[in-house]
Amino acid sequence: MQLVVARIGRAHGIKGEVTVEVRTDEPELRLAPGAVLATDPASAGPLTIEAGRVHSGRLLLRFEGVRDRNGAEALRNTLLIAEIDPDELPEDEDEYYDHQLIDLDVVTAEGAGIGRITEISHLPSQDLFIVERPDGSEVMIPFVEEIVAEIDLEEQRAVVTPPPGLIDDRAEIDSSREES
Repeated sequence: MQLVVARIGRAHGIKGEVTVEVRTDEPELRLAPGAVLATDPASAGPLTIEAGRVHSGRLLLRFEGVRDRNGAEALRNTLLIAEIDPDELPEDEDEYYDHQLIDLDVVTAEGAGIGRITEISHLPSQDLFIVERPDGSEVMIPFVEEIVAEIDLEEQRAVVTPPPGLIDDRAEIDSSREES
């Protein structure tokens, strides 16, 4: 099974280094020197990581055979893809790979069906479940502990406790103004 682990950003310096947008919780494993990664577009790879370092909070990588800024810039926006065993699980029991979550049924703690997860959107502050409802509409549910109470892979469901207004129109609005 293939897993997107990073997207190459712009070139850094003149010696072939690139910035990367990390898309894995295990960069030390997936983006280590010596790792051979497939690419999208496929014509850019495969790429072998020669070296990596953190600079100003950003991961920089250098690939074998890429020695200058022009070569690094040509890789911009390329996705890096690792081959993983489909049965492999993340190290932390509260972590999941996207492929484990796609197609899970989403239900409330009371058992009411909401829909099924069709996509995971990875945002800088949090991940979102994109859930397709039975009527074809979509709802976005933040993948945070306060809302996603349980992931049950055996039962193929995600149990959520959404605040009012997240999946319905019955939002409770608190006002600091006194009513007249």
